[in-house]
Amino acid sequence: MGETGTRAGEWLAWALSKVEADHGAVHLLFPQAERRGGAGARRALLGALHADEATIRTLYERGDTGERLTILAALPELGLGAAAVPLVEDALRTNDARLVTAALGPYGARWLDDHAFRQGVLKCVFMGIPLASVSGLDRRTDAELTRMLSDYATERRAAGRPVPHDILERI
Repeated sequence: MGETGTRAGEWLAWALSKVEADHGAVHLLFPQAERRGGAGARRALLGALHADEATIRTLYERGDTGERLTILAALPELGLGAAAVPLVEDALRTNDARLVTAALGPYGARWLDDHAFRQGVLKCVFMGIPLASVSGLDRRTDAELTRMLSDYATERRAAGRPVPHDILERI
């Protein structure tokens, strides 16, 4: 490990000890974690919160896109159960393809109700996000989602527009 790696590791160890002692410390440390502690430092800090849902929610609400992406990606590991569904639903309301894609990762596939999951899949279709990026799509596809995709394909054809290939594979 080089000098920079050593400093990053030392910073991360120090930051983890601060967060373990006081979860509130994460609010100052999380934004700088990747720069000071290296790749994966934000995820490590989230793990040190031991499923403190309120703190994780606040980090998400106050975070920039990169911080939100890290939180969404880490959700399956954080032991929050369904408590973080509102964060996923928030990401699905954005027009940022990265956030929408992250929202439909493993956590969203596990915890979103059927209606929200279907709406998220349609949002991907409307935004041009490949359906292959939706976790659990094969498992979660039901008759209603198939009907919705089929209706979308019918509307596209009626308008003389092409139907995305990944939709054709599902209907």
